[in-house]
Order: sequence, then C-alpha cells, then structure tokens
Amino acid sequence: MATYELPELPYSYDALEPSIDAHIMELHHDKHHQGYVNGANAALDTLEEMRENDEWGDVKGVERNLAFNLAGHINHSVFWENMSPDGGGEPGGDLADALDAQFGSFEEFKTHFSEAAKGVEGSGWGMLLYDHVADIPIVSMAENHQNQYPSATPLLVLDVWEHAYYLQYENNRGEYVDNFWDVVNWDDVEERYDEASGM
Repeated sequence: MATYELPELPYSYDALEPSIDAHIMELHHDKHHQGYVNGANAALDTLEEMRENDEWGDVKGVERNLAFNLAGHINHSVFWENMSPDGGGEPGGDLADALDAQFGSFEEFKTHFSEAAKGVEGSGWGMLLYDHVADIPIVSMAENHQNQYPSATPLLVLDVWEHAYYLQYENNRGEYVDNFWDVVNWDDVEERYDEASGM
C-alpha cells in the first residue's frame, strides 16, 4: 500500500520572517501537516483492512477522512513550495498574460484573491486554480478543502486556518494575507500554470 510522506520544507523555519515567523512554520509543518499525512495513511490502512476482510462498516466515514486528510496534505505541499524567502513582486510569462486576460490586471487579481482569502468563513484556503474545463485561472474560497473543484489544479494557495497565522497575527487575518504577497514564489506558480495549461 502506497503511503504519504511529509515533504521537507524548501527553506529554514525562519526564512519567511517577518511575514511568517519561525515558530508558526515549525508547528504548521511538523505538527499540522504531519497530522494530515498520518490521517491519510491511517485511512488507507483501514480501507485495506476492509477490503481484505470484506467488512465495510463505516466506509463512508473512512472515505471522508481520507478525502479531508489527503486534501490537507496536497494543499500544504503546494503551499510550502508557493513561498520563498526571495519571493514577492509579480509573475511573468504566460501566467501574467492569463491573469491579465481573466482578471483585468495583476493588481485586480491580487485584490480578488486577497478578498477571497480574507472572507473565508471559519477555516479554509484562498486559492488560484487552473480550471481544466474552461482553460482559465480562477480564484476560489475552499472552506471545506475536501470539496475543492474536481476539475481544477491548485496553482497558488494560502492557508487561512487559524493555525497558519494566529500565534503571530492573532485575529488579524487581513494583515497576514497582505504580508503573504511578500513571500509568494512566482517561479513556482508559473511552473504550475505552465504544466496545468499545457504551455
């Protein structure tokens, strides 16, 4: 049975300061993301046992746990790569053209994404996705991340669960979202766009 593993951070815990401090990064990566990995692997093990024993019990609940934890694992894996201590600025290439075409300008995209992330009710994600049906980038608010668009690939994601910012920003999610733009790794987002769009 294939198992999921926690990816290493591509930078040190303190590399994104002052936008995101080292203590948050350590807890977020080592505890919260690891929890998603553990949960996904536990669900896979339970499903394997169900198949072997032909006893399906609470298969609905186990499948729900797998979807929740796997979505958390995938989103966090993208999130870490979407950031860099050398980040910030604006994207270039085909991604920049696509954002201009879809949103009017980079600034309009940035405002749209920020307002979506700030407006997530409770816990969730602000996301830039590539919609494979319409072949366009779209902004999404993923309040239940296991229910993300099935036809879309994450390009840029921002975790707005409280564990991602509360120790540093307390209840000021807006400041956290605003400071996120200083660490966005546009090279990574552009690569994801090019791969998803077939550019």
